[in-house]
Amino acid sequence: MAGNVRIDKWLWAVRIYKTRSKATEACKKGRILMDDLPVKPSREIVSGDIIHVKKAPVTRQYKVLALAEKRMSAKLTDDFVEDITPAEDLELLETQKQMKWFNRKPGTGRPTKKERRKLDDFFGS
Repeated sequence: MAGNVRIDKWLWAVRIYKTRSKATEACKKGRILMDDLPVKPSREIVSGDIIHVKKAPVTRQYKVLALAEKRMSAKLTDDFVEDITPAEDLELLETQKQMKWFNRKPGTGRPTKKERRKLDDFFGS
């Protein structure tokens, strides 16, 4: 454990982002919020902070339980971070996962007139 930890290092260490550069980029793009304000990658965090991470289509919320600078195994992250995302947002994620079958493959173009009619009949439009 460490005394002061940058938020980008912590996000990477507890495996919210795959690389530290992706965590830094998310901070710079305003996808990481604390107290409803975007934070810089160099922002130092303390235990008890609530961090909002915007990942489409929901904003996940995490509570900092302990500080870490070095990346750890996935099994150990439970001691350092708690996911406090509301149940409604998690339901939205599940709904989106179930609707993946409806997505068209890239490069297949727009639906034909026949496919459009079948989709309209299916969805009752």
